[in-house]
Amino acid sequence: MLYSEDDFIPLSYLAQYYYCKRRAALMMLERQWEDNIHTAEGTALHEHVHNQRRELRSGISRLLGIPLCSFSLGLSGKSDCIELSSESKGYKVPGVLGEWLICPVEYKHGKKRSEMEYEVQLCAQAMCLEEMWQCSISFGFLYYAADRKRKQVYFTENLRQLVITGAKELHEMLHNSSVPAAEKTRKCNGCSLVELCMPDIKKSAVKYLEKLYAFAQGGMDM
Repeated sequence: MLYSEDDFIPLSYLAQYYYCKRRAALMMLERQWEDNIHTAEGTALHEHVHNQRRELRSGISRLLGIPLCSFSLGLSGKSDCIELSSESKGYKVPGVLGEWLICPVEYKHGKKRSEMEYEVQLCAQAMCLEEMWQCSISFGFLYYAADRKRKQVYFTENLRQLVITGAKELHEMLHNSSVPAAEKTRKCNGCSLVELCMPDIKKSAVKYLEKLYAFAQGGMDM
């Protein structure tokens, strides 16, 4: 199926979804957000990159802050950086003369590390570009600002399927207005939404609060 622009979900929510489904739901459905030092550093880094627009270094042209969308995935967003390398058998890029190999680069704060959710996010950017520019992209890079190192990410069929599955489930979550139950994991320690999510609350307390809310709405007897 093809989505309309009104249906688009920010592709960055894919990273949130594969980090924690409940976190993604709280952000998407309840517009919940709290900054911590990690999210603040990440926001500052992205703003710095997007403000530069375009640059040319070492024979590689870099496009910064390019709007992205996919009608097949129902996703939209903005790239941090798209690197273009001149190639006689490459692809046309709107507004840029010549033919190019196309490589998306996503900037992250902190040191180089392995995080599948960011690889999915980067792959989603590539799939948006492939749909928009009628091209094929085989890999991209995650750039880590703290140690200025890159991690090359190959867009395998498995990674592409994670993008497709995640996008579909995000749309189903939005359509059904469903928020997954909280589950306490080690990821909660670094999550900026931990105080809103309350993963430590007991299930019996959750049921009691749900019952209390229903009573306040006049929907049942205590």
